[in-house]
Amino acid sequence: MAQQVDERSARAASGPVVRKGTATGPRLRLRDVDARDAEFILALRTDERKGRHLSSTSPDLEAQRRYLEAYASSTDQAYFLVELLDGTPVGTVRIYDPRGSSFCWGSWILADNAPKSSAVETTLMVYRYGLELGFDASHFDVRKANEKVWQYHERCGARRTHETEIDYFYSMDREAIEQLFQRYHSRIPNGIEVAFNS
Repeated sequence: MAQQVDERSARAASGPVVRKGTATGPRLRLRDVDARDAEFILALRTDERKGRHLSSTSPDLEAQRRYLEAYASSTDQAYFLVELLDGTPVGTVRIYDPRGSSFCWGSWILADNAPKSSAVETTLMVYRYGLELGFDASHFDVRKANEKVWQYHERCGARRTHETEIDYFYSMDREAIEQLFQRYHSRIPNGIEVAFNS
């Protein structure tokens, strides 16, 4: 455990750190998850179709609540509920694993009731949040079997860096992120508002 803390501290010292907060776009908001979200998150993660490319999740609701309670005191990630501006939950996404000037994102699931524009808006919100934290790039991995998602990331400008038997690994540099904002400017005409917890 002490070694993990030392490794995290060393990474944080060499670049920005992940902080919790919110991001608000024209239709969606990313807000910090809490234990009250356990049932919704568990339903998404254990959905056979939506969860098939994610790490396995126990169907135990109390275990999910305990996980979210423990998350509340974590300092190395921001786990968001994606919700409509009226508070209706429509998904999850997480920012974690800072490496120098790059952050990772994942745990991205959108519910069936999410508006069609949610994938693009969530993507733009994640990248804006990361840039506001002080990062200049992003890295992430996608299961090879999750073809629609890795194709989406490649259309967004992600560069495939390497692969394993089951995963593709990607990076997005600052230039690619800024080009993505320009391409979808009409989707976020008033920008994205980011606020960090104190």
